Amino acid sequence: MKIRVGIVGLGSQWEARYLPALRSLADRFEVRGICEQVAHLAQRAAAEIGAVPVDGYRALASRDDIDAILYLSDQWYGGAPILAACDFGKAVYSAISFPVDAAEVQMLRQRVEESGIAFMAELPRRHAPATIRLKELIATRLGRPRMLFCHRRVAHSGGSAAAPLRDQASEARDLMELVDWCRYVVGEEPTSVVAVRHAETPGADVDDYQMMSLDFSPTGRPGDGVLAQISCGYYMPRQWEEAVGFRPPPALQVVCENGIAFIDLPSNLVWFDTAGRQQESLESERPVGEHMLVQFHRKVTSLVRAVSGLDDSLRAMQIVQAAAESQREGRRVVIG
Repeated sequence: MKIRVGIVGLGSQWEARYLPALRSLADRFEVRGICEQVAHLAQRAAAEIGAVPVDGYRALASRDDIDAILYLSDQWYGGAPILAACDFGKAVYSAISFPVDAAEVQMLRQRVEESGIAFMAELPRRHAPATIRLKELIATRLGRPRMLFCHRRVAHSGGSAAAPLRDQASEARDLMELVDWCRYVVGEEPTSVVAVRHAETPGADVDDYQMMSLDFSPTGRPGDGVLAQISCGYYMPRQWEEAVGFRPPPALQVVCENGIAFIDLPSNLVWFDTAGRQQESLESERPVGEHMLVQFHRKVTSLVRAVSGLDDSLRAMQIVQAAAESQREGRRVVIG
């Protein structure tokens, strides 16, 4: 079954991820309209893929020849296109970062539930080939995770006017994505968190480093369960190109009962057990963009209504907020 879709926002990943995926999945998706705040970009993309530019996300969602909305970049729209899709009963694939305000996410969740639409929030780290293979190895060879070390190093503007400014919201979204990744790999919920931050300058609201330690102890006593250390650093100026790429740590290191694995997204996986080093080539796997759209197609065409990602995003947000409380008060915070 081919789904007729409308696209809201093209974003930075249009050329690299979504356009190739939609072309590869032409037997499953047909793009009918594109809404983009920059008119000439919408016209160019629409001509490229055989669609029409549409002025406004509500006009797009209201069209009778559209079954679903692919919300690929929020731009200034926020959650409004999701609410419009709910109003017109259109399924939603959301690639946007959800608001850091818990009440707003709860409202979105309620509207999606009440509308009865199929909904999928994009969680690309979960669907990356290396993550999928890691979950298989945990179930078959490596055994249950014991410790995780997750790190993201982000080049900051370093005074360049052309680079986007960071703020607390963007840092929170970075941490939410890493928290969700660790939750997915462990397959359990953390019970407590300890977190620290380092400001760019004394008293500044913007950080150049954040770290949190998640404890997955089933007893609630720290150290009895899986431990995940998550860090996000913004200390490397963007103009130091050679330094930015010098010896980056693995995006995720997982210590398991029977071995250890190192991941660099999307498809680099090296793991060790008693037999020695194993390096797997995952380049031939379906690209993450295609994989996620295939999952969305299944949810839309299924006879069983499916909503995924909203609760995971909300849970990750609650954990990040607990980490912020730990930073402010200098103590371990129990996650309810």
